[in-house]
Amino acid sequence: MTNLSPLTAILIAGIVAGTIDIGAASLISGKDPVFISQFIAGGLLGKASLEGGMQTAGLGLVLQWAMSIVIAAIYIFAMRWLPVLRSQWALMGILYGVPVYFVMTYVVVPLSAWHRTPKFNLVPFLENLAAMMVFGLIVAFFASRTRPE
Repeated sequence: MTNLSPLTAILIAGIVAGTIDIGAASLISGKDPVFISQFIAGGLLGKASLEGGMQTAGLGLVLQWAMSIVIAAIYIFAMRWLPVLRSQWALMGILYGVPVYFVMTYVVVPLSAWHRTPKFNLVPFLENLAAMMVFGLIVAFFASRTRPE
């Protein structure tokens, strides 16, 4: 899978990384992926999303993929100006997960309908940071498979 167009890489990276991220959140929290997807929908709908069944789970999945596609697009477009993102894709992808974690945790979630500011707890912090580092690695993998421009 080499020589992908940037758009194809963005879509594949976003969908794969976003889907795996739901699985990681499920493993970390002990909650099923449907609940995780409903919780994501809660970013728009608030607590009512947890009672919306498969409809809000579907909305959460679409929102997860949309956010993941945007995150992948940022990385792939940044490769144009920062060649190291391609040449050292594994390291750069892992490192990319760090700011993604902080933006999602300390900007996106507090601004969402949940209005939550996370309290620091070492174990969940490390688990979720590691999940975002894997997310970044997945994005960087597909980004590295794009044809150079």
